[in-house]
Amino acid sequence: VQLQASGGGLVQTGDSLRLSCAASGRALSVNSLGWFRQAPGMERTFVAAVSWSDGTAYYADSVRGRFTISKDDTKNTGYLQMNNVKPEDTAVYYCATSRSPSVLNEMARYDYWGQGTEVTVSS
Repeated sequence: VQLQASGGGLVQTGDSLRLSCAASGRALSVNSLGWFRQAPGMERTFVAAVSWSDGTAYYADSVRGRFTISKDDTKNTGYLQMNNVKPEDTAVYYCATSRSPSVLNEMARYDYWGQGTEVTVSS
């Protein structure tokens, strides 16, 4: 199983960015998808997750209303649409998958992780 995260880059405050997570070896149609981020010198934290069973999404308070998580099961790819980004969104973003049908905000519940894609937001 491989997850390939991409789409990161250098953007300015208020810009939009879409991260992608291409999965191989595992069907996202039966896997929940999560996005986490790790800022420099900080622990990895939850950003967003979506359940494979009913499409329920859950967001960290810091991104709710600005970020949207989604999956395209036909392309076996997940996305994180980031709007109105802020400097505090600067981090390496990781996608992960879980067999659980629940929406998960705990890293330990995910069994496969992508390599991360870096997002830098300038003020």
